[in-house]
Order: sequence, then C-alpha cells, then structure tokens
Amino acid sequence: MFLPLTSISRLCLIGVLFLCAFPLMLGSGSGEATVDEPAPLVKVLVTYHSLSGNTERMAEAVVDGVKSVSGAEALLKRVGKVTADDLFSADAVVVGSPVYWSNMSGEVKTFFDNWQFKFGVFPDFKMKNKIGAAFATGGQVSSGKEITMLTILAAMLGNQMIVVSGGGAFGASATTEGDSPGIDNKELADAKALGRRVAEVAVMMQRGSSR
Repeated sequence: MFLPLTSISRLCLIGVLFLCAFPLMLGSGSGEATVDEPAPLVKVLVTYHSLSGNTERMAEAVVDGVKSVSGAEALLKRVGKVTADDLFSADAVVVGSPVYWSNMSGEVKTFFDNWQFKFGVFPDFKMKNKIGAAFATGGQVSSGKEITMLTILAAMLGNQMIVVSGGGAFGASATTEGDSPGIDNKELADAKALGRRVAEVAVMMQRGSSR
C-alpha cells in the first residue's frame, strides 16, 4: 500500500517538527534540566596584630579553619596592611589581638578607628550584615582575654555587623605564659574551630541571600 505524496510530505513535516521540539520538551516542566552557576566563594578576612608571634599563630589556625569549609576562602593580613578594598570586599572579618592592659592592642584599636577616619564606613554602614568574630592571646589565665574579645565584638556591633563565636564563648583565645607557654594544640584547634564556624555562617548567609 502506497501513501499519497501529500501524506508522505505531512509525515516528514511532523517528524521534523517533533525533532525540533524534543530538546525543548526535555528542558521544560517539573523536570527542567538547568545548570546552576557555582556560587562565588565567600571571602573571610583574618587580620591581627602580633609582636611575639603568638597571635600570628592563632591567626594562621583561623585561616586553616576557614579553608576547611567548601565555598570559602581566606585572606590573612596584619591590621596595618589592610586596605579599604580588603575590608569592603570581605563577607566576614575575624580580628585578633594580644591583650595589652586588659584590652586590645593600640594597633588593633587604630585599625578600627581607621574604619571611619581612613576607610569611611560611616554614615553608610558599609560593614552592615557582614560576619564578625574575634580571638585573643594573653599571658595569664585572667589577663583580660574575654574583655579584649568583647571590645573587638563591640566595635563590630557598632558597625551593624553580625557577630559569631567559636572555639569559646566569645571567640578563640590562648594563654601564653606560666604553665601554658606559647600556643598549644588545644588552642590552635579552638582557633581553627572559630575560622570554620565563621566560614560556615558566611556561606549560609550567602545561600540565604541568593534565594
């Protein structure tokens, strides 16, 4: 049985239309196949002042914690080397200081003063909703490490940042004299835990804001 030429032409046309429409059908409806672009890495600025090297070791451990989280990257700098671009491009900022007279060091205080006088964070609150955290080193058990971390966090709260803790109630800390000279493995683990938690919260914030 032979089909008329017109019927054959119609069948060919239907076949061509089906082949053209088939890729569109695969990408439509509830089973739509899309390729999501990878989210940009969250940037965590870890900055510190260190004279003896103890706070620097803690800062390096914080960086290790940040790097252990998928989707996060860390920038390590001394407070005096931080630029406005470093600060404003960061999704999170972790600040470390040795204890000087039960408070943050003068270099760290100058760093926070520079947020306004050098970088101009106010009146636009350019640090608003960024993640913030603190760590400290002190010679004695009761040398003022908690006060130092709280003053760092207070400066961040004044800039409407979202502060988190980790490695301890207010952040990571280390005792560096007496029966606990230098930085031990437990203190390094606490610093790493702080970096990891900061990165995890920053990644969660990024995912939530992208929805």
